[in-house]
Amino acid sequence: MARFCSLYSSSSGNSTYVGMADEGVLVDAGVSLKKLEEAADFQGIDLSTVKAVFITHEHSDHVKGLKPFLAKYKVPVFSSRTTLEELCKTGLIPCGTECIEMNGEVTVGNIMAKTFSTSHDTPMSRGYSFYLPDERKISVCTDLGFVSDEVLGGIMKSDLVLLESNHDINMLRYGSYPVYLKQRILSDHGHLSNVACAETALRLLSSGTTRFVLGHLSRENNTPDKAYAETFSKLDMSGASINIDYTLTVAGDKNKMIRL
Repeated sequence: MARFCSLYSSSSGNSTYVGMADEGVLVDAGVSLKKLEEAADFQGIDLSTVKAVFITHEHSDHVKGLKPFLAKYKVPVFSSRTTLEELCKTGLIPCGTECIEMNGEVTVGNIMAKTFSTSHDTPMSRGYSFYLPDERKISVCTDLGFVSDEVLGGIMKSDLVLLESNHDINMLRYGSYPVYLKQRILSDHGHLSNVACAETALRLLSSGTTRFVLGHLSRENNTPDKAYAETFSKLDMSGASINIDYTLTVAGDKNKMIRL
Protein backbone atom coordinates (compact mmCIF):
# COMPACT_ATOMS: atom_id res chain seq x y z
CA MET A 1 0.00 0.00 0.00
CA ALA A 2 1.39 3.38 -1.03
CA ARG A 3 1.87 6.01 1.66
CA PHE A 4 2.09 9.78 1.53
CA CYS A 5 2.72 12.17 4.39
CA SER A 6 3.37 15.88 4.46
CA LEU A 7 5.71 16.10 7.44
CA TYR A 8 5.97 19.88 7.09
CA SER A 9 4.53 22.22 4.49
CA SER A 10 4.58 26.01 4.63
CA SER A 11 6.69 28.99 3.66
CA SER A 12 8.74 28.22 6.80
CA GLY A 13 9.76 24.65 6.04
CA ASN A 14 8.91 21.70 3.80
CA SER A 15 9.46 17.95 3.81
CA THR A 16 7.34 15.17 2.33
CA TYR A 17 7.46 11.39 2.70
CA VAL A 18 6.44 9.10 -0.16
CA GLY A 19 6.74 5.34 0.01
CA MET A 20 5.40 2.08 1.37
CA ALA A 21 5.48 0.39 4.76
CA ASP A 22 9.06 -0.82 4.36
CA GLU A 23 10.79 1.87 2.29
CA GLY A 24 10.35 5.40 1.07
CA VAL A 25 11.96 8.67 0.01
CA LEU A 26 11.89 12.24 1.23
CA VAL A 27 11.24 15.28 -0.92
CA ASP A 28 13.16 18.15 0.69
CA ALA A 29 14.40 18.54 4.25
CA GLY A 30 13.51 22.10 5.11
CA VAL A 31 13.27 21.82 8.89
CA SER A 32 15.73 20.73 11.56
CA LEU A 33 16.65 17.08 11.91
CA LYS A 34 14.99 17.05 15.33
CA LYS A 35 11.70 18.26 13.88
CA LEU A 36 11.93 15.80 11.01
CA GLU A 37 12.51 12.90 13.35
CA GLU A 38 9.71 13.98 15.68
CA ALA A 39 7.25 14.33 12.78
CA ALA A 40 8.26 10.97 11.31
CA ASP A 41 7.98 9.24 14.67
CA PHE A 42 4.55 10.80 15.18
CA GLN A 43 3.42 9.12 11.93
CA GLY A 44 5.16 5.81 12.61
CA ILE A 45 7.70 6.39 9.84
CA ASP A 46 11.10 4.79 10.39
CA LEU A 47 13.55 7.21 8.77
CA SER A 48 16.15 4.45 8.52
CA THR A 49 14.00 3.01 5.71
CA VAL A 50 14.31 6.21 3.65
CA LYS A 51 16.37 5.36 0.59
CA ALA A 52 17.06 8.85 -0.78
CA VAL A 53 16.31 12.56 -0.54
CA PHE A 54 15.03 14.44 -3.59
CA ILE A 55 15.60 18.20 -3.46
CA THR A 56 13.38 20.59 -5.38
CA HIS A 57 15.67 23.62 -5.08
CA GLU A 58 18.14 25.28 -2.75
CA HIS A 59 15.97 27.76 -0.82
CA SER A 60 16.36 27.37 2.93
CA ASP A 61 12.78 26.28 3.58
CA HIS A 62 13.58 23.17 1.52
CA VAL A 63 17.15 22.35 2.64
CA LYS A 64 17.52 23.69 6.19
CA GLY A 65 17.86 20.21 7.70
CA LEU A 66 19.52 18.49 4.75
CA LYS A 67 23.10 18.38 6.01
CA PRO A 68 22.38 16.81 9.41
CA PHE A 69 19.90 14.37 7.85
CA LEU A 70 22.44 13.18 5.27
CA ALA A 71 25.20 13.02 7.87
CA LYS A 72 23.11 10.72 10.05
CA TYR A 73 21.24 8.56 7.55
CA LYS A 74 23.88 8.50 4.77
CA VAL A 75 21.55 8.18 1.79
CA PRO A 76 22.04 9.61 -1.69
CA VAL A 77 20.65 12.99 -2.64
CA PHE A 78 19.02 13.64 -6.02
CA SER A 79 18.44 16.98 -7.70
CA SER A 80 19.40 19.00 -10.76
CA ARG A 81 23.12 19.42 -11.35
CA THR A 82 22.81 23.16 -10.75
CA THR A 83 21.13 22.66 -7.38
CA LEU A 84 23.59 19.96 -6.29
CA GLU A 85 26.54 22.19 -7.17
CA GLU A 86 25.04 25.07 -5.18
CA LEU A 87 24.37 22.85 -2.16
CA CYS A 88 27.93 21.50 -2.24
CA LYS A 89 29.39 25.00 -2.62
CA THR A 90 27.48 26.25 0.40
CA GLY A 91 28.40 23.21 2.51
CA LEU A 92 24.87 21.81 2.81
CA ILE A 93 25.90 18.36 1.57
CA PRO A 94 28.37 16.44 3.77
CA CYS A 95 31.59 15.13 2.28
CA GLY A 96 31.21 11.59 0.99
CA THR A 97 27.50 11.91 0.21
CA GLU A 98 26.46 10.33 -3.07
CA CYS A 99 25.07 13.13 -5.25
CA ILE A 100 23.11 12.07 -8.31
CA GLU A 101 21.93 14.41 -11.03
CA MET A 102 18.21 13.98 -11.58
CA ASN A 103 17.51 14.17 -15.27
CA GLY A 104 14.63 12.11 -16.54
CA GLU A 105 13.94 9.12 -14.33
CA VAL A 106 15.71 6.98 -11.73
CA THR A 107 14.81 3.98 -9.59
CA VAL A 108 15.54 3.91 -5.87
CA GLY A 109 14.70 0.60 -4.22
CA ASN A 110 11.27 -0.26 -5.58
CA ILE A 111 10.30 3.36 -6.30
CA MET A 112 10.73 4.99 -9.69
CA ALA A 113 11.01 8.76 -9.76
CA LYS A 114 10.55 11.15 -12.66
CA THR A 115 11.27 14.85 -12.64
CA PHE A 116 9.95 17.96 -14.33
CA SER A 117 11.16 21.56 -14.32
CA THR A 118 9.21 24.20 -12.40
CA SER A 119 9.30 27.96 -12.90
CA HIS A 120 10.73 29.52 -9.75
CA ASP A 121 13.30 32.18 -8.90
CA THR A 122 16.21 29.78 -8.72
CA PRO A 123 18.60 28.63 -11.47
CA MET A 124 16.91 25.22 -11.65
CA SER A 125 13.84 24.14 -9.67
CA ARG A 126 12.26 20.68 -9.88
CA GLY A 127 9.07 18.80 -9.11
CA TYR A 128 8.80 15.03 -8.83
CA SER A 129 6.45 12.16 -9.58
CA PHE A 130 6.92 8.80 -7.87
CA TYR A 131 5.67 5.46 -9.15
CA LEU A 132 5.12 2.89 -6.42
CA PRO A 133 5.15 -0.93 -6.79
CA ASP A 134 1.33 -1.07 -6.49
CA GLU A 135 1.14 1.17 -9.60
CA ARG A 136 0.20 4.28 -7.64
CA LYS A 137 1.57 7.61 -8.85
CA ILE A 138 2.22 10.39 -6.33
CA SER A 139 3.42 13.84 -7.40
CA VAL A 140 4.93 16.75 -5.48
CA CYS A 141 4.50 20.09 -7.24
CA THR A 142 5.25 23.28 -5.29
CA ASP A 143 7.28 26.48 -5.73
CA LEU A 144 6.22 27.54 -9.22
CA GLY A 145 4.90 30.75 -10.66
CA PHE A 146 2.71 29.04 -13.24
CA VAL A 147 1.81 25.54 -14.43
CA SER A 148 3.64 24.92 -17.68
CA ASP A 149 2.81 22.19 -20.18
CA GLU A 150 5.81 20.25 -18.85
CA VAL A 151 4.52 20.47 -15.28
CA LEU A 152 0.99 19.50 -16.25
CA GLY A 153 2.26 16.57 -18.29
CA GLY A 154 4.39 15.44 -15.36
CA ILE A 155 1.58 15.40 -12.79
CA MET A 156 -1.36 14.29 -14.95
CA LYS A 157 -2.91 10.94 -14.06
CA SER A 158 -1.42 11.02 -10.56
CA ASP A 159 -3.41 9.24 -7.87
CA LEU A 160 -2.38 11.95 -5.41
CA VAL A 161 -0.86 15.39 -5.96
CA LEU A 162 0.67 17.73 -3.42
CA LEU A 163 -0.06 20.99 -5.22
CA GLU A 164 1.02 24.47 -4.21
CA SER A 165 -1.73 26.82 -3.04
CA ASN A 166 0.56 29.51 -1.72
CA HIS A 167 -1.42 32.73 -1.47
CA ASP A 168 -4.73 34.49 -1.66
CA ILE A 169 -4.18 37.19 -4.27
CA ASN A 170 -6.04 39.94 -2.39
CA MET A 171 -4.35 39.15 0.92
CA LEU A 172 -1.01 39.44 -0.84
CA ARG A 173 -1.81 42.59 -2.79
CA TYR A 174 -3.17 44.49 0.21
CA GLY A 175 -0.85 42.97 2.78
CA SER A 176 2.29 44.29 4.43
CA TYR A 177 4.89 42.81 2.08
CA PRO A 178 7.08 45.34 0.22
CA VAL A 179 6.18 45.91 -3.43
CA TYR A 180 9.22 44.04 -4.81
CA LEU A 181 8.30 40.92 -2.82
CA LYS A 182 4.67 41.05 -3.92
CA GLN A 183 5.82 41.33 -7.52
CA ARG A 184 8.19 38.41 -7.09
CA ILE A 185 5.48 36.14 -5.63
CA LEU A 186 2.92 37.12 -8.30
CA SER A 187 5.39 36.65 -11.17
CA ASP A 188 5.84 33.60 -13.39
CA HIS A 189 8.85 32.73 -11.22
CA GLY A 190 7.07 33.08 -7.89
CA HIS A 191 4.37 30.98 -6.25
CA LEU A 192 1.04 29.52 -7.28
CA SER A 193 -2.06 31.33 -6.05
CA ASN A 194 -5.19 29.66 -4.69
CA VAL A 195 -6.98 30.47 -7.95
CA ALA A 196 -4.28 28.93 -10.13
CA CYS A 197 -4.12 25.91 -7.86
CA ALA A 198 -7.89 25.37 -8.16
CA GLU A 199 -7.78 25.63 -11.94
CA THR A 200 -4.99 23.07 -12.08
CA ALA A 201 -6.82 20.74 -9.70
CA LEU A 202 -9.82 20.75 -12.02
CA ARG A 203 -7.66 19.66 -14.94
CA LEU A 204 -6.06 16.96 -12.81
CA LEU A 205 -9.46 15.67 -11.72
CA SER A 206 -10.37 15.13 -15.35
CA SER A 207 -7.18 13.07 -15.78
CA GLY A 208 -8.11 10.72 -12.95
CA THR A 209 -6.52 12.32 -9.89
CA THR A 210 -8.68 11.64 -6.83
CA ARG A 211 -6.59 12.92 -3.93
CA PHE A 212 -5.54 16.54 -3.61
CA VAL A 213 -3.27 17.91 -0.90
CA LEU A 214 -2.80 21.69 -0.93
CA GLY A 215 0.65 22.73 0.21
CA HIS A 216 3.24 25.44 0.76
CA LEU A 217 0.68 27.92 2.13
CA SER A 218 2.00 31.33 3.07
CA ARG A 219 1.51 32.08 6.76
CA GLU A 220 1.12 35.81 5.97
CA ASN A 221 -0.87 35.79 2.73
CA ASN A 222 -3.20 32.81 3.01
CA THR A 223 -5.26 30.71 5.36
CA PRO A 224 -6.07 27.00 5.20
CA ASP A 225 -9.77 27.87 4.92
CA LYS A 226 -9.22 30.18 1.92
CA ALA A 227 -7.03 27.65 0.11
CA TYR A 228 -9.49 24.84 0.74
CA ALA A 229 -12.53 26.90 -0.26
CA GLU A 230 -11.05 28.00 -3.61
CA THR A 231 -10.24 24.50 -4.82
CA PHE A 232 -13.38 22.96 -3.32
CA SER A 233 -15.54 25.54 -5.09
CA LYS A 234 -13.89 24.91 -8.45
CA LEU A 235 -14.24 21.13 -8.18
CA ASP A 236 -17.75 21.35 -6.78
CA MET A 237 -18.91 23.54 -9.68
CA SER A 238 -17.69 20.85 -12.06
CA GLY A 239 -20.24 18.47 -10.56
CA ALA A 240 -17.70 16.37 -8.65
CA SER A 241 -18.65 15.24 -5.14
CA ILE A 242 -16.14 15.50 -2.33
CA ASN A 243 -15.33 12.22 -0.54
CA ILE A 244 -16.94 10.37 -3.44
CA ASP A 245 -15.10 11.58 -6.54
CA TYR A 246 -12.14 13.10 -4.73
CA THR A 247 -10.64 14.01 -1.36
CA LEU A 248 -9.19 17.40 -0.47
CA THR A 249 -6.90 18.26 2.43
CA VAL A 250 -4.58 21.11 3.34
CA ALA A 251 -1.00 20.21 4.24
CA GLY A 252 0.55 21.64 7.35
CA ASP A 253 2.85 20.39 10.08
CA LYS A 254 2.65 16.74 11.09
CA ASN A 255 -0.28 15.93 8.83
CA LYS A 256 -1.89 12.51 9.01
CA MET A 257 -0.51 9.74 6.83
CA ILE A 258 -2.52 9.10 3.66
CA ARG A 259 -2.68 5.49 2.56
CA LEU A 260 -3.62 4.82 -1.03
